[in-house]
Amino acid sequence: MKCLLIASESAEVLFHWTDPEFQQNVQKQYGASQEDGQGLPAFEDSISTLFAPIIISCITMVDRLRDSYTSFTTENHHIYVLHQFDECLYIAVNGDGEEGECDLRRKIYVVKKMTEVLFGMVTLSSNLLRKELRPQDTEQRARLWKHLQSLLQTYGHLRENDQSFLVEAVERLIHPTLCEQCIEFLERRLVQQLNSSGERAGEEVMHAFILVHTKLLAFYSSRNASSLSTSDLLVLIIMAQNMYPSNTDSDDPNPEVENDRRTSGSGPESFYTPEPSPPPDRGSSSSGGFCGRCCSMAEDSLQTLEVPPPDPSTPRRVFLEVSLKDGLYPMMPHSMYCLPLWPGITLVLLTKIPTSAVAMSVYTFLEAFAKLEKRLSEGQEGSAATRGQRTIHEVRGKLDKFIKALGPTEIQVCWIEFKNLAFTRGGPGFSRHLIPSCKKMKTQLCAVYRQCFLLESGSSSIPQRLSPGLQERAQSMVQEKLMDWKDFLLVKSRRNITMDFPGLIHFICVDRSTGQMIAPSLNLTERNTSELGKGPLAQFIRRKVWTLVNTTRRYLQKGYSTVTFRDGDFYFCYFLWFENETGFKLEAGDLPVLSDDSAPIGMLAWDYYRKLLRYYSKSHQGEVVKCYELLTVHLGVVPAEIILQHCRQLASKLWEPSRNPLL
Repeated sequence: MKCLLIASESAEVLFHWTDPEFQQNVQKQYGASQEDGQGLPAFEDSISTLFAPIIISCITMVDRLRDSYTSFTTENHHIYVLHQFDECLYIAVNGDGEEGECDLRRKIYVVKKMTEVLFGMVTLSSNLLRKELRPQDTEQRARLWKHLQSLLQTYGHLRENDQSFLVEAVERLIHPTLCEQCIEFLERRLVQQLNSSGERAGEEVMHAFILVHTKLLAFYSSRNASSLSTSDLLVLIIMAQNMYPSNTDSDDPNPEVENDRRTSGSGPESFYTPEPSPPPDRGSSSSGGFCGRCCSMAEDSLQTLEVPPPDPSTPRRVFLEVSLKDGLYPMMPHSMYCLPLWPGITLVLLTKIPTSAVAMSVYTFLEAFAKLEKRLSEGQEGSAATRGQRTIHEVRGKLDKFIKALGPTEIQVCWIEFKNLAFTRGGPGFSRHLIPSCKKMKTQLCAVYRQCFLLESGSSSIPQRLSPGLQERAQSMVQEKLMDWKDFLLVKSRRNITMDFPGLIHFICVDRSTGQMIAPSLNLTERNTSELGKGPLAQFIRRKVWTLVNTTRRYLQKGYSTVTFRDGDFYFCYFLWFENETGFKLEAGDLPVLSDDSAPIGMLAWDYYRKLLRYYSKSHQGEVVKCYELLTVHLGVVPAEIILQHCRQLASKLWEPSRNPLL
């Protein structure tokens, strides 16, 4: 009994997702009220009828009281959580007891993040976002809603089954030698040759990474690229999983492969080094470039690759955060290419499109108008409203040139109107009378952005994408590189790290400064077992770990950085601490206390830890501050001093450069 809905202030449904139980319940409820001889009403109409009173009530309270309820529970124990972003109301519902208020609130924020990645700065204009989420063409709307529903279902599956999405951090495969080789390959061969090709249509590969299921094998960013935020990377992994879902039982080889591929010894650092691929035929030309692709692969190996060539429709437009020397630019347009290598292993390319500078200009102008509107709304008028960086005075000349280059458009009329009000003698100047004109300019800038990056009619006749042939060659190059490792990687993704601490059942260690985590496997399928084996005990521990994470987040929300408690036969610990770049532990101090209806703690939908690091760094000026988390599950019979010793050893060893240089 689950549902998520996005609605406008006029109670128009902009998007909905329901599970089969909720859909059946709604159809049963509204089907019974139909007159004899009439069919069931359209499901969208039923949803609209069901939620209309709640939407109207919430909007009315906001208009009259400037406040509204954020959650409520009905007599039949259905939980409703509501959150309004600008003029769009998000409602999440659960009626089966599997999700609480925190889970539903997190789901709302995740959907909001997904819309930002899919639609970019259009999300800053409620009117334009409504057009994107609810196209007039019913077939287009059905495709879009199906895509969003599929993304939401994929996220829900990962949230329930994958530890990296439980703690919202990226997990990397721990094999330093192979990781280093792959990063070098991506840098010196793949990205370099893609960016020098004449078939890239002006696009430039900025990031390239290889996924094994949801784990990161290798990640490379070009020298002039901005770092990719953890939040964006997690969403991209969701999208990759949505395109090519991992089917563990069919994707992974027999787990015994791992035993055959290890040399004598123990621990995660003993690995098998495979024999090289068979040499090419004498008649074939060997080359590191595209002209001689796959020459070193045996014919029988080529025949076993059941990967279809990339579809020209594969690239997706995504909008990601870019951090440059002159500032932060959110929601910049990129193209995402998701190329399947083998089932469970995927190559992802992120390219910068030729017109991305337009998006940076639009954001600069939007930021200036947003600051001005905010200050005018707060009562700051005259010169007080135009202080600071990126003010209207600073961007006026650039905006004149920008609008002139666009030609006769509606934004030109709005800009002339704004200048007459703000800069003409006898006009109201920088006063509250300028607020409506600021809103118009923001909407028009978002419309320009939408025309350039979302509407098909706004694209040029030449497709701005890597050619299908170029994608195929990139795919083949990486397949050739990883041919001898693919089975090992699939097994390794399920057994990434082992434990050698007596009495320690499980742990999760997270570096919140980089957004990366390390943990033993907890994946349980018919063929694959976790470090705890299979059966009731493994399932029980897995449920306990999920509960522990939710519990620690509630305490962290209240300002606690350390949590320890005993639950039956088990002892749970949670620690959050800060270090400087030399590894010296810093005093924790007081953490900020958040309200119950605040944004969820995590790194996917809202980067709590980035804000926490900024908050903590204020008292440590001139130092690079890092943040870590450690969760452990021990047997209850283990003495407390041994538990603390294990925690200290884990905290010091897991991120040692000598152990994992690429983490």
